[in-house]
Amino acid sequence: MKQIRRRSLFSMTAMLFGIYIFGQQTVNRTVLRTNQESIKQYICELAQYGKDSLGRGNRVAFSNGDIEGRAYISKLMKKNGLDVHIDAAGNIIGSRAGQDMSLLPIVMGSHTDMVPLGGNYDGAVGVISAIEVMQVLQEHHVVTRHPLQVIDFIDEEGGVVGSHAVAGNLNKSALHEISSSGLTIAEGIRAVGGNPDKLADAIKPKGSFAAYLELHIEQGAFLENEKKDIGIVEGIVGIEEWEVTINGFANHAGTTPMLHRQDALLAAAKLIVSINDIVKGIPGKQVCNVGKIAVEPGATNVIPGKAVFSLELRDLDEKKIWNMFKAIKLRADSIATQTATTISFKNLHLSSKPALMNRKIQDIIKTSTTQLGYSYKVMASGAGHDAQEMALLAPAGMIFIPSVGGISHSPKEYSTPEAIYKGANVLLQSILQLDRQ
Repeated sequence: MKQIRRRSLFSMTAMLFGIYIFGQQTVNRTVLRTNQESIKQYICELAQYGKDSLGRGNRVAFSNGDIEGRAYISKLMKKNGLDVHIDAAGNIIGSRAGQDMSLLPIVMGSHTDMVPLGGNYDGAVGVISAIEVMQVLQEHHVVTRHPLQVIDFIDEEGGVVGSHAVAGNLNKSALHEISSSGLTIAEGIRAVGGNPDKLADAIKPKGSFAAYLELHIEQGAFLENEKKDIGIVEGIVGIEEWEVTINGFANHAGTTPMLHRQDALLAAAKLIVSINDIVKGIPGKQVCNVGKIAVEPGATNVIPGKAVFSLELRDLDEKKIWNMFKAIKLRADSIATQTATTISFKNLHLSSKPALMNRKIQDIIKTSTTQLGYSYKVMASGAGHDAQEMALLAPAGMIFIPSVGGISHSPKEYSTPEAIYKGANVLLQSILQLDRQ
């Protein structure tokens, strides 16, 4: 008994100073590094799935390319010693046992689906780097105190669907929305091995995880412009989306006098310009976007009788988002009167609330970055991420790496192998620090 106790005390002391023990070997956690070439290889291999006829990336959620890419990710997880299963929402979860299975798991994750004609790094960097962290631990026979998990969330680009489901926030009406693949979300979940009829099984209550960390490309140019290696995310903006419908009256374009027209497209144009003016006129870093518009009947010689467009508002302050919307709604009422049209707003149910990242985890990321000799910037995320939903369940943190040219959601999206390597090392060291808490 005394011999066992001495060994236990020695083990606890060793972990306190960052040394993991197995058999007669010891490994100093601070010297562990990821493999830059392995990460590069895995990202290139994943990029082969979902290409269109012109060789462009088109691995949208629930498409054949997405299904094939997810099979590759599952295989990669298993290769690196993870137990893999697909939950009811279609998320791929790779698990690794810890020394003390009574402890809550530490989770890493992101997504591997992309927007139509997107890039090879958005989301994929986070999933591949998390798997690489697991590979490093496996190669060095390191067993952490906590169990570890890697999650490849389904359909992040369609509205963080997979993490919404895990957090219990996937609205049933959203299951009938049409995804970029042409399938409804419910059909897509079934296609990737989930079960939309049993989504309750995918829900995790608050406190199910010890922590959640996500590595991601910045998707902007702040890090590159300021020559910083790492972004430490302090918060993720909230996102609200609406479908805006304008009804006018379709009539002959050649015989209807200009003063007697009820032109839905003209009203839409006036409102879109007004939205831009309203959002730019408020102090702060809030943004808006109108990314889609459809016009009926869509003929050159017919006055548009109907126009439908998308509206998206983002900010770290949820109250500001709704104040902007109120101002937009007032302007819309005025434009409707001026143009003899009706304007209505339908709030969609794929929005995300603003999420602040955990301060303790921010400090851990900062310490890891500094110890590795990398530079950093504390910053907000202007894009939505799965970490937004996971922050509702556990302390969460995000690590950004530079995006060349600030380009994302584009075939030209790129982060250098060195930048990804540095981010993966910060992820690895942050996980090991969290494991000692």
